[in-house]
Amino acid sequence: MARGLNGSANGSGGHVPTGREAVEARLPGVSNLPPAVAGALPAVVGLKTTVPKDRRSAQTLGTEREGHGVLISDDGLVVTIGYLIMEADTVTITDIDGTDWPAYIVGYDYESGFGLVRTERPLHQRHLQFGDSDILELRSEAYVAGLGGEKATLKVKVAGRREFAGYWEYLLDNAIFTVPAYPLWGGSGLIGQDGTLLGIGSLLVQEALGPGAPAFPGNMYVPINRLKPIFEELVSKGRLSTPPRPWLGLYTVEHMGQLVVGGISDGGPADRAGLQRGDILHALNGDVLDDVADFYRKLWASGPAGTAVTLRMERDNDAFEVTVRTGDRGRYHKYGTD
Repeated sequence: MARGLNGSANGSGGHVPTGREAVEARLPGVSNLPPAVAGALPAVVGLKTTVPKDRRSAQTLGTEREGHGVLISDDGLVVTIGYLIMEADTVTITDIDGTDWPAYIVGYDYESGFGLVRTERPLHQRHLQFGDSDILELRSEAYVAGLGGEKATLKVKVAGRREFAGYWEYLLDNAIFTVPAYPLWGGSGLIGQDGTLLGIGSLLVQEALGPGAPAFPGNMYVPINRLKPIFEELVSKGRLSTPPRPWLGLYTVEHMGQLVVGGISDGGPADRAGLQRGDILHALNGDVLDDVADFYRKLWASGPAGTAVTLRMERDNDAFEVTVRTGDRGRYHKYGTD
């Protein structure tokens, strides 16, 4: 499983729990879930995908991926976390009764991390409505659910609302961090007390309480409000029509106050430019970089995908500059029969 320097994991590669392992939120034979939450659980489904071994994400995310999703429409539309469906050629949804339903990819947004799939035939379950994820503040209570009903449901508290910068050129302004840790995180649903959907599970993190606090494991959820402005376009077109952001194909981590290249996407822009794991990144187009989030903001402000950027780097105590022509991450990966 790919991990960042802070111990976070993206819930992919190797075994991703399916939701059948028990995570108890109740006493035996006694439900303590609010009725609205209990009624929402049948909308949480299992999701399995297969990915051809020659696809670029197969090495890092695996060729067989499992997680969860949440039914959000009567016609079988399911929202999940995007890395579960990236480059997949088959998608299978499992409902709460254990029935498998063939499905297909509807859309994937790299910037938010949301993925959408639809079953080939409508599911016979009530779907969930989007809630308002902005209501979740520090110490707010909610429920995390995977496939399996009450035995796969966990009552959680919000440990923080803050920025999250992922090493794979990913940035969320207002991520939701919850505790205790839920081991079935990938694509799981964050459900409010009123039974509405508030977020989708993305990560297991070791510092859920935030910078400077004692290490405490928890999860990061992508707020559902991040999906709302792009939802209709993602459903109708599969991706956004806005110009794609410039992409380098760098896995960047912070180590002892420096930005270090922790990995490189094979065949991506940084790989073609000759960058190597262990290189230290100091500046972009002459602007000194403060942290990973600052790096991403300056990269994305440089222009659309295809823009050339100049990086000031350090390797083996030698400083150098390299010009990299950025790429479109969406064109780097293949989908369906591409």
